[in-house]
Amino acid sequence: MMRILVVGGGGREHAIASALHRTGETEIFSVMAKKNPGIARLAKEICLVPETDLARIEAFAGKTGVTHAIIGPEAPLEAGVVDRLSGAGVACVGPTKNAARIETDKAFCRNLMTKYNISGNPDYRVYQDPSEAIAFVKDHEGDLAVKPVGLTGGKGVRIMGEQVDKAGAIEYIREVNGGVVLEERLKGEEFTLQAFVDGFHIVPMPLVQDHKRAGKGDTGPNTGGMGSYSMPDHMLPFVSRKDHTTALSIMASVVAALKKEGHPYKGILYGQFMNTSDGPKVIEFNARFGDPEAMNVLTLLCSDFSRVVTGITEGTLTASNVAFEKAATVCKYLVPEGYPQAPLSGRPLVTGEKGNAILYYANVEEREGKLYTLTSRTLAFVGKADTLPEAEQIAEKAASKVEGEVFHRSDIGTQTLLDQRISHMKELR
Repeated sequence: MMRILVVGGGGREHAIASALHRTGETEIFSVMAKKNPGIARLAKEICLVPETDLARIEAFAGKTGVTHAIIGPEAPLEAGVVDRLSGAGVACVGPTKNAARIETDKAFCRNLMTKYNISGNPDYRVYQDPSEAIAFVKDHEGDLAVKPVGLTGGKGVRIMGEQVDKAGAIEYIREVNGGVVLEERLKGEEFTLQAFVDGFHIVPMPLVQDHKRAGKGDTGPNTGGMGSYSMPDHMLPFVSRKDHTTALSIMASVVAALKKEGHPYKGILYGQFMNTSDGPKVIEFNARFGDPEAMNVLTLLCSDFSRVVTGITEGTLTASNVAFEKAATVCKYLVPEGYPQAPLSGRPLVTGEKGNAILYYANVEEREGKLYTLTSRTLAFVGKADTLPEAEQIAEKAASKVEGEVFHRSDIGTQTLLDQRISHMKELR
């Protein structure tokens, strides 16, 4: 029986633990900053420490005798948790600190793609001096994406012409007060392609589309992600087979480039793409599962996840190791009222009848058998069915039954929203 450590305590990590638990051949151990009720019920033992406290994580791994670890969030990857655990003899699903720079350093990512002539790179400029970036914006005609060089938890991008005007972009650069990447504003439809990577081989997962905006109809501020959906054929109707092949080729080229740089990549590679009139362009890479996208693909995973873990860590991963159910999924997040700017924390929650929906716990506290909101996304319901409308209804019914000062986006996974995506892509092409 394998003993696997899961680092992280959000909805993504509950999905990881659930996928491991389905095999029945894995003992799960958990490190997380706050106690996730769902993970706690699956784990043999938990350790409540900051996920960047490498010394205590290593000590817990040694005490429990885990042989493998899966790293959920980006912060411990940036801190070097894989380097630390690998040095202690724990095989990790997650890249080293240097390989994780594909996510944690946006300038590194863009420059790597340029150095190896990898397609899908938008026009960009990197500035370490805010005054130089501001000067460029003042003289530039047209819209830009303004991105801090470092991690922002999925909320740090400002798009001129969509979220801010030129004055707002300049003010944001002043707020960042550090390195920024200024990129051409990409227009099209976003999609996410995630893949298992063992340093050499790359095995793709079903395509997913996330929804970042807090409000119905893609309105309101950016969030960590309000929900996502996937289709029964593992594609998306506005992404052609050629687009998919191009995106996967870009990711394979990045893995090869990192290997040439001396940083072999093992773990999950997340590619966020904008499908433009000229084909897929890279918005960003993440060095781990997406949240909520992990909940879509791991709900569909019908292979033994522990064997996938072994394939990744031993460099023996093949497509035959990995299979996903041919079904649609819709994930809908419940978030506290006021999220993301001023979330109401400590408010009671009551889950109702969830039917066939799968519940993943996220940033929520359980006290004496009762649930309370914290400061971020709270609960996620995933509907799985033969068709997208059926999956959407399963997720929506469960999400609508929750009582408390929370809200969710009822339009995620609906045919109306999907038709808008399809029409937009047709207009562009």
